[in-house]
Amino acid sequence: MAPARAAGRAGAAAALALLWLLVCAPGDAGCRLLTVADLFDRVIRHSGRIHSLSTALYAEMEKHFPPRDNELGKPARKCHTSGMLTPNGKEYAQKIPREELTHLILKLLQAWKEPLSHFNQHIEHHQELPDDSLSKAKQISNMVHELKTGVEKVTEKMQSMGIISNSLNGMASSEAAGLSISNEANMMSDSDFIHCFRRDSNKVQSYLKILKCRIMPENSC
Repeated sequence: MAPARAAGRAGAAAALALLWLLVCAPGDAGCRLLTVADLFDRVIRHSGRIHSLSTALYAEMEKHFPPRDNELGKPARKCHTSGMLTPNGKEYAQKIPREELTHLILKLLQAWKEPLSHFNQHIEHHQELPDDSLSKAKQISNMVHELKTGVEKVTEKMQSMGIISNSLNGMASSEAAGLSISNEANMMSDSDFIHCFRRDSNKVQSYLKILKCRIMPENSC
């Protein structure tokens, strides 16, 4: 039974990876592979939808569960990804080598996969939350998994074209593994958790836009 489930998951992952590379469903007439510019547009749009969903969910979480205050009266928010060195602002992100920026995007996405899964299991027990909020949380978790697959496909495309080196292979998952199971993520309040995710989802979208502009400067961005 277990091998069958594993095979099913592998098949689903392969199908998802293939869909990122095509402009249509497999088997359709006129199907063609996406260009690297097309792939970037897809992941940027996908990351934008994730950020919009997280912004809406955060507003709903704050409504039902106001953020905790510390003794200074300020929200006590420490994100489990705070230890990751991330550039603040477009100017600093543009100075990072393309390989490192790609690596950072993958690390951020990997660092949220498991915490989001735990968060979904946790908030299912909150009877105060409307079904729409629970649906948003589940959708965000699924979309982050999809986005990571999409960014991996962009990375492979860039490597095959010689745009970036192959030094990234296997690095992102191994380095972020410790972050993804961090106790800090599980100890945060629900609204703090979504606040942190919203912050990082905005970073991912910004870094993807900057990476695309650096690779394709003809876009004048």
